[in-house]
Amino acid sequence: MTTIKDILVPDLGGADVVEVIEIEVKPGDQVNVDDSLVTLESDKASMDIPSPYAGTIKTINIRLGDKLSEGDLFCTMEVEGADAPAKDQAEQTSNKPAQAVSVEELVPDLGTDEAIEIIEINVKAGDQVEVDTPLMTLESDKASMEIPSTHAGTIEALNVKLGDKVKQGDSLLVVKSMTTSSEAAKPAASVSKQATQPTASKPVQAAPPVDTAVTYIQGNAKFHAGPSVRRLANQLGVELSRVQATGRKGRIVLDDIHRFVKSVMQGGASAGGSGFKVAAPSKVDFKKFGDIELKPLSKIKKLTGAFLHRNWVTAPHVTQFNDADITDMEAFRKENKKKVEAKGAKLTPLVFIMKAVAEALAEYPQFNASLDETGENLILKKYCHIGVAVDTPNGLVVPVIRDVNQKSFLELSIELGEISKKARDGKLRPIDMQGGCFSISSLGGIGGTAFTPIVNMPEVAILGVSRSEIKPKYIDGAFQPKLMLPLSLSYDHRVIDGADAARFIMYLSACLTDIKRLLI
Repeated sequence: MTTIKDILVPDLGGADVVEVIEIEVKPGDQVNVDDSLVTLESDKASMDIPSPYAGTIKTINIRLGDKLSEGDLFCTMEVEGADAPAKDQAEQTSNKPAQAVSVEELVPDLGTDEAIEIIEINVKAGDQVEVDTPLMTLESDKASMEIPSTHAGTIEALNVKLGDKVKQGDSLLVVKSMTTSSEAAKPAASVSKQATQPTASKPVQAAPPVDTAVTYIQGNAKFHAGPSVRRLANQLGVELSRVQATGRKGRIVLDDIHRFVKSVMQGGASAGGSGFKVAAPSKVDFKKFGDIELKPLSKIKKLTGAFLHRNWVTAPHVTQFNDADITDMEAFRKENKKKVEAKGAKLTPLVFIMKAVAEALAEYPQFNASLDETGENLILKKYCHIGVAVDTPNGLVVPVIRDVNQKSFLELSIELGEISKKARDGKLRPIDMQGGCFSISSLGGIGGTAFTPIVNMPEVAILGVSRSEIKPKYIDGAFQPKLMLPLSLSYDHRVIDGADAARFIMYLSACLTDIKRLLI
């Protein structure tokens, strides 16, 4: 017995009207549960509508370009023996015994579009795993990342080998997981397309798309880009309206961003409306002047160089200098450092600087902010995560200490020691270097009197710290020896005015001079 089922437009998540931009089936087509039927698009997002049944397409009740609302009929299906919605059928089988389901474990978000190497595989076919069992370890030039199992079961097959390079979404292995019949109809967390479960009142309920493509307008330009593309463009300071789209239906994809940035670096375009068009470097035969050695840049230096170049040409930099009197702070630090060392940590000047920065960010919130993609709005952050530049054998990395304003000197000392060790050992995860509000680059251990650090976009300011030095200060009619700490505050002049920068660095200096401000 067959039944004709009406397939309706599902809940649109707040959108009133959506446009049909793709019809993927035609009358007579055989479809399975979760096969994509149509793609709908609002002014904010696009979504694929999957089939709630297995059966035959009977009629298509829409055309490309039609405007639809929730509950509108867009096709009918002939379903064999489908007397109840798919969800009800699943519920009717909930008491059936468990069955084995094969689930792919995919590479999660790596925080980078680069392929990274598999340096360790902890399982083999036939092994039993639980949820969160370490499966393998991936490593880039900046960090390593352990991949845990998302399911309990038996390793059925490995799809990679030691030394392979993988990207987000690549299949690592297959786990055979035991589940009930009703659970078997549900999608695995690691699979990119999610199954939908219709209800009796709504024949189809679509899951949110994994990478929502959003329509943006800059000037007279209109373009489509998903979150991962917008995030990368924001990180690189790229105006999406200037990027040529090659994706389906005019969408900008990650490769389009990479091609555009390469063009910028070669002098073929500018990243933003106010960027520089850089002439290609001239080719020089250095061998004719004497012996040379060709030493390729490390991967981390190549990546860092590209980001620094982008930051420098995108943000108009200004640097404000000041010396902070840290005589009392240093006395307090020396007085308490053994107590902290007894707890397995080091009480360094950087811990006090981090706390002082947190105080200054609370006093001047425009420094704890970022420009949005349009460059017309300021995103003020209600959290206080501070990045600390760490010099490692592989190059400079900037791990982020979270919620600095809420932590004690002891807590920060312990966490700073742990994250610095992870950085030097090359074990930072991508998430360890994301989410910063403000960065600190300290060269005091090496020396120097001042420098001009480059803003770590999308942040709007960075503090450079040089070596402290005893200097004579004229106080109350006499010179007194004071320990002075040179500070260099670079800032994005699009967001920060010079007067505010001067106020910020003076307030920061006062916090370091009067240690009581940091203890209250």
